[in-house]
Amino acid sequence: MPNQRHLRPISITQAQRDLLRAMLEGATLKVHRDLDGHKTHLLHPLSGEQWPVSAELVESLRVLDLIQSNLKFPAATYILTERALAALATSPEE
Repeated sequence: MPNQRHLRPISITQAQRDLLRAMLEGATLKVHRDLDGHKTHLLHPLSGEQWPVSAELVESLRVLDLIQSNLKFPAATYILTERALAALATSPEE
């Protein structure tokens, strides 16, 4: 039986939607770790400069099961989940 949590529509914030949409359009979200364990989240667009993303925003997407990590060191990459694709398909364009 499918997880009932994944069947319910979810509401996402504009910041969450913007980050998910950037990833859908080809940007890569990575968490870079240094040897001391400090993490920096960066969004790498297909062209142009990378920019920082708050840990809180990344965690909110992870908790909602909208992204998942490949858990690599020192730079893990996040990918969109099926739930993220469904959320983007049903969320209004701003």
